[in-house]
Amino acid sequence: MSAAAGNGRGEASRTTPLRVDAQRNLEHVLRAAREVFGELGYGAPMEDVARRARVGVGTVYRRFPSKDVLVRRIAEEETSRLTDQARAALGQEDEPWSALSRFLRTSVASGAGRLLPPQVLRVGVAEDGAVLEEARVPQQRTQPGAGELRLVSEQSAAVSADVVDDAGAAALLDVVGQLVERARTAGELRADVSVSDVLLVIATAAPALPDAAQQAAASARLLDILLEGLRSRPQT
Repeated sequence: MSAAAGNGRGEASRTTPLRVDAQRNLEHVLRAAREVFGELGYGAPMEDVARRARVGVGTVYRRFPSKDVLVRRIAEEETSRLTDQARAALGQEDEPWSALSRFLRTSVASGAGRLLPPQVLRVGVAEDGAVLEEARVPQQRTQPGAGELRLVSEQSAAVSADVVDDAGAAALLDVVGQLVERARTAGELRADVSVSDVLLVIATAAPALPDAAQQAAASARLLDILLEGLRSRPQT
């Protein structure tokens, strides 16, 4: 056996564990980022992510050269997960209300609402005090005067407005819009409920509590109350 061959195997044996370690560190960073951003929002510093992942902040920056890159990765993954959950509910539930409520329950249980990208939804207030609901869904109106859903960009000092690509955001809002429209057409959803309202339910009903069992119970209870508020009632 030549020295070169021996050295070659030695180099391979030393570099393979480094690749495994790098992958493990990446998984730790992504898990920590989901937890930290879920608890503190996307404004949380990278140092918090590094501490939660138990790695140096330099390790985080080697994989994600800026905070925006990491935020985009997490937001896109969560947007994709919500979209898949909405499609599953739409395709597997025949009853419109069952489909919408299944999507909401699945999404809230997964905690995805805490990582909802900021530019997907923005609720503003007009000069006359009316609530304006804005999302990246063009040309959709609920009732006259109830506000219009239109393309917007969220400007934030902490997070870039371009958190999720337009295609990913549009896919989510399109399929959620189908769930909303089906339930509304069937007369099971209040006529004034919009896509924005449904996304707000997902974000609101996923509190971050230190105890997992308490968090699950609180989310389920809050979601039951919110679902009752969304459902239409017979006219008396």
